[in-house]
Amino acid sequence: MSRVAAIDCGTNSIRLLVADVTESFDGHRDLRDLHREMRIVRLGKGVDATGRLDPEALERTRAALVDYAVAARRKGAERVRMVATSATRDAANREDFFSMVRDTLGVEAEIITGDEEAQLSFVGAVGDLDPDDGPFVVTDVGGGSTEVVVGELRDGVAEVTAARSVDMGSVRLTERCLPSDPPSSEQIDQARRVASEVLAEAFASVPVEGAKTWVGVAGTITTLSGIAQELPEYDPERVHLSRLSRDELHRVADLLIRSSRTEREKHGALHPGRVDVIGAGSLVVQALADELHARAGIERIVVSEHDILDGIARSIA
Repeated sequence: MSRVAAIDCGTNSIRLLVADVTESFDGHRDLRDLHREMRIVRLGKGVDATGRLDPEALERTRAALVDYAVAARRKGAERVRMVATSATRDAANREDFFSMVRDTLGVEAEIITGDEEAQLSFVGAVGDLDPDDGPFVVTDVGGGSTEVVVGELRDGVAEVTAARSVDMGSVRLTERCLPSDPPSSEQIDQARRVASEVLAEAFASVPVEGAKTWVGVAGTITTLSGIAQELPEYDPERVHLSRLSRDELHRVADLLIRSSRTEREKHGALHPGRVDVIGAGSLVVQALADELHARAGIERIVVSEHDILDGIARSIA
């Protein structure tokens, strides 16, 4: 058994998982959570337009990492791996980020490719599902990118068949297409066109036609589940492995896309740091739902709390 700390630094949030990882005789790695934490730091704010990480966003990220380093030490983590994704891949001043991580956390941040991000998301998402429900298509809608991955569980081991990451997420799409509050119908129509065009690149590379089960991970889809269930506050146990029909998903997403930020704030399951970008994220999920229905006949989504963070933890045991 190994005790590890995994950190996922994305465009919108930074998250920590401290877990015990046990490897079975067949090579499968089981996780037992000790501590999970998430902060909205919006590291990718403005990167799509300026090509640079904002100093205030870097400071928010540094403050979160200070606390994460303390938590990992207190829990007795033997190994730490930090993965940085879309925003830092694109930033001209990413060395400022690297230096800050070394000084704060004592390890190097790894900037992984979109395909590596997709594979880690798949491994984390399907680890506790029934292999007979495969093949699986896993989608991860982040702040700066969206991953589409197809694969199966064989003898307890996740096997990825095809994966693609595209530069379209809730923060990027908000900044590009949805500046108004609430967004206008013209802005929403433009955002739908942009999302569909970008996602077409993923579906051209990833054959989803044989997939049986759609698994959605990350903050946009977990938030949609919490709102659909009318949770008074976000509850990961109620969200994990919940299911939404395509019609239900469209209903909740339409509500969020067209509402103002003040109206969105009334939903107890919505984290305040997602209020301004949840509409764009919901729009991306709608586009995924329509494509998967058309290509694979999939009518519902399984919502998972386990994602790239769990995949990172499994990778360092």
